[in-house]
Amino acid sequence: MRLPTRLLLGALTIVGVLALFLTLIVDQKFYDRLSVMATEGLAREAQLVAAEWTPNVNAEELAAQAARASGHRVTLIDSTGRVIGDSEFRGALLQQLENHASRPEVVQARATGQGSARRQSPSAGDSELYVAVRARLGTARVSLATVTLDAIIASARRDVAVASGLAMAGALVLAWLFATSVSRPVRELRDVTRALADGDFSRRPALAAPGEVGELADAVHRLAEQLAIRVEALRAEENVMRELAESLNEGIFAVDQRQQVVRINDTGRALLDRREPLPFPFDILPRERALRDALASALAGETVREVEASFGGRTFSITARPLEQGGAVVALLDLTRLRRLETVRRDFVANVSHELKTPLTVVRGFAETLAQDEPDAETRRQFTTTILNNTRRMQRIVDDLLDLSRIESGSWVPEPVQADIAIAVADALAVARPAADAKGITLHVDIDRDTAQAFADPTALRQILGNLVDNAVRHTAKGSVTVFAARADGRVTVGVRDTGSGIGADHLPRIFERFYRVDPARSRAEGGTGLGLAIVKHLVDAHGGRVWAESDVGRGTTIRATFPDAARRG
Repeated sequence: MRLPTRLLLGALTIVGVLALFLTLIVDQKFYDRLSVMATEGLAREAQLVAAEWTPNVNAEELAAQAARASGHRVTLIDSTGRVIGDSEFRGALLQQLENHASRPEVVQARATGQGSARRQSPSAGDSELYVAVRARLGTARVSLATVTLDAIIASARRDVAVASGLAMAGALVLAWLFATSVSRPVRELRDVTRALADGDFSRRPALAAPGEVGELADAVHRLAEQLAIRVEALRAEENVMRELAESLNEGIFAVDQRQQVVRINDTGRALLDRREPLPFPFDILPRERALRDALASALAGETVREVEASFGGRTFSITARPLEQGGAVVALLDLTRLRRLETVRRDFVANVSHELKTPLTVVRGFAETLAQDEPDAETRRQFTTTILNNTRRMQRIVDDLLDLSRIESGSWVPEPVQADIAIAVADALAVARPAADAKGITLHVDIDRDTAQAFADPTALRQILGNLVDNAVRHTAKGSVTVFAARADGRVTVGVRDTGSGIGADHLPRIFERFYRVDPARSRAEGGTGLGLAIVKHLVDAHGGRVWAESDVGRGTTIRATFPDAARRG
């Protein structure tokens, strides 16, 4: 044989099987022969006891004497099965013994003259070999504890085991001597193949041996070279596929036939919020019916294309394809932003149309009246004033839309400097003062002494404060509007506080949306465009700040905007 270990194990196996076979045969044969001899000896003793058992003989004394002479237990049983003599039980104990008429050896002895059986003795408590013979007064039985037979068999078994061990030791020595002559090249080839299996393709067998071992070494050498080339190609392809999958904006995961997720890219983990190491069961993914139906169809061999579903607060387009070797690949395209943009676009178009429709309708109606009729001078003046006011309102809407578009598109970038807050506040109040005086609203300024400047674009700061003050004046029927500024935690906060009607808690999160109005009819009547707070939010965000509102219905509203210090922005 070419493999020393197989040779050694083969020799040991052959000798071991032979030794085991010999042991079993000898053990069985010896046991059978010993049992026959013991049965024959016990039968002769029982016949002697039966011959001496006469009506004038005391059965108990006869059983005791016979037991002392033979060294075996002797039992005398009358024709009814009652034990009237036993070498191990005397007197009252003898009377407690069970009736022996149904014992197998007794039944057989009555039928054929002699019977034997081997079983556990209920009275003696050990395993015994019973031999019974028919007598004139009943049945004479002699028994032998099998522990004696077992001891003889065990001794013989030990002798056979020792002989077998010596034979195996001799075979081991001979096999070892032969194996050492071929073990060195086999060990070298073993080490090389193990290194190849572990991924070390630099190892090569240095063996130059004749015959089959040399041919095997040459084959291993060629195998190592081919494996190195192919594994390198597979690694390169794997890297390309992995980078390709990770570069996709789609979430992709692969499921095997046991519905275990075996591959998933980072986008897929982010979309499905999964961080478990691979593989993990598909059941822990979102229990969305469309997703599970798509996977079931793909596992059944069908291709599922662009099924839209919503789960986890997102909208997805699901595509699933079966794999040739079983399993499936599922791709998730996040449509959430696209659907949101579509909704915003629809709402924007609807809101702009709605905002422009009313003043356009007014302008058209009054213009047609002026063109067709000849009203008096006072009526003509009222009509032209109404047309002018609605034209100005449309102009404000268009101007705000242009500002918002310029900010959102990125064409406007803030140029922050240390802007004077007092100047920006004065400009905002100057514009709003006529409307405030007309409504009897008092304007206040509350600027901390250490907050003279804010690191912001001066034009943007004036527009932010102007929109906030204008918004506060329009939504305050009476009372006051306060512009304040303070510095805290490395940030400058500016804001406007009013004593107006206030905003409900359900409206607060949405007041910075375009065209969102808490009271649409009132806001339009007061001349608002619905874009002022949206512009404020975009301007503050562009500075890296934050804007938020606090309000109590009937008690007024406070809107704050924070700007980071120049040092922190840098």
